[in-house]
Amino acid sequence: MAPLRFGYGTNGLADLRLDDALALLADLGYDGVGLTLDHMHLDPLAPGLAARTRRVAHRLDELGLGVTVETGARYVLDPRRKHGPSLLDPGPDDRARRADLLVRAVRVAADLGAHAVHCFSGTVPDGTDEDTAWKRLAETLTPVLDAAAGAGVPLAVEPEPGHLLATLADFHHLRRTLGDPEPLGLTLDIGHCQCLEPLPPADCVREAAPWLRHVQIEDMRRGVHEHLPLGDGEIDFPPVLAALATTGYQGLTVVELPRHSHAGPRFAAHSLPFLRRAARLAASAAPVVPVPSHGDPSVTPEGSSTP
Repeated sequence: MAPLRFGYGTNGLADLRLDDALALLADLGYDGVGLTLDHMHLDPLAPGLAARTRRVAHRLDELGLGVTVETGARYVLDPRRKHGPSLLDPGPDDRARRADLLVRAVRVAADLGAHAVHCFSGTVPDGTDEDTAWKRLAETLTPVLDAAAGAGVPLAVEPEPGHLLATLADFHHLRRTLGDPEPLGLTLDIGHCQCLEPLPPADCVREAAPWLRHVQIEDMRRGVHEHLPLGDGEIDFPPVLAALATTGYQGLTVVELPRHSHAGPRFAAHSLPFLRRAARLAASAAPVVPVPSHGDPSVTPEGSSTP
């Protein structure tokens, strides 16, 4: 099995300066970082972005950390509306602001040597039917995918509970709508699989493998979208890590605990030994023969299964 590379998300270290967060993760033994572009960590809208990005790239190299660029900052574009504006907003100028942020993220990712840029669709606005929302999503993502193709950095869309694109089935719907563009990949959140996917998380990994560009991990309970520290929920982690390793996934597997920043260093210190123990158990277990559909339209239902 390919060795897994573990990271920790800066959205779970929001009370630390970025340089302090990176040093902490390197000292703890992490392989990389999920870097959320936000006002406190490499602000994508402040002046001097290119120069600041070069400094971060140098620091990552100095510490030996890999990186994925994440774009889930809550208020980076609108100080009064969480995750607003989105790719689905009624106003074309608002949608363009979100697309511009993602294009900036692609450029930052290329300069950092990141292996992917993460994003998500957003929730369907009141008064918008789903057909219109899917059309907006595809149209607004097109220039971002063009930028990703030019930069050689995949755009990894995350199925997010409660969003238009909430499930693996929804990801395949978007992929087919766009004509299966090469830069379009998938961010798989293992907790979200436990929360609402019909398959167990390990089977989700195997089904998602051909498109998998980024992985987020935390614990979670069925039907409850609450990111929990590893070991506090219902997920059986060794089979998940075994599935990641046997599929040959080579990106980062990033712990995502954004609501635990108040004790971020403690949870970062807890999470890596937990994952390493689970990985050792995974390596010692018997291999599982995969039986995924790999998104075959004949077996993957269309549409969202958000409860």
